[in-house]
Amino acid sequence: MAPDHDNDKNREIEKEILQGQKSSLAAAIAREGGSFFKGESIVPKLVQATIEINLFIDAHVCDSSGALKAALLNLVEMEKTQVSRHMGSPLTALQEMLEAIIGNQQLLYDLVRQVDIKWGQIYGERPHFQQPGHAPHLDDEYTHESVRKQLLDLLDKVIAARRQN
Repeated sequence: MAPDHDNDKNREIEKEILQGQKSSLAAAIAREGGSFFKGESIVPKLVQATIEINLFIDAHVCDSSGALKAALLNLVEMEKTQVSRHMGSPLTALQEMLEAIIGNQQLLYDLVRQVDIKWGQIYGERPHFQQPGHAPHLDDEYTHESVRKQLLDLLDKVIAARRQN
């Protein structure tokens, strides 16, 4: 039997089966089955890129209380537009975010404030907010300089990982 003849016969059988059924979008999707996603993941690319960044942060940020990690993960969630511009290379988006924060004192101070707030939520205590131009409190785990150093370390790791790929 020729392949064209087999295809015609299959279409006739399918047509007979469908004649007695109601037509609906759900039925059409069910008939097509997996062919909608043939070769593609069912997880949207933006979600995949965000997960890749989040896993990188989780694996490469040393943060005993978890407040810095939480603030960085929140930042990634808030910067969906930037992540979407680099879905083929999510670490590029993370690199740009880190460079922007490190290169702008006000963004750094804002991030440190968010980290301090998160720390306070985790421990149920009032955080120590370092004021720009002032020395940090002795018990302040997250100072402007300590967070900046951790961001620089993370940036170095991002750059190294991007070079390997």
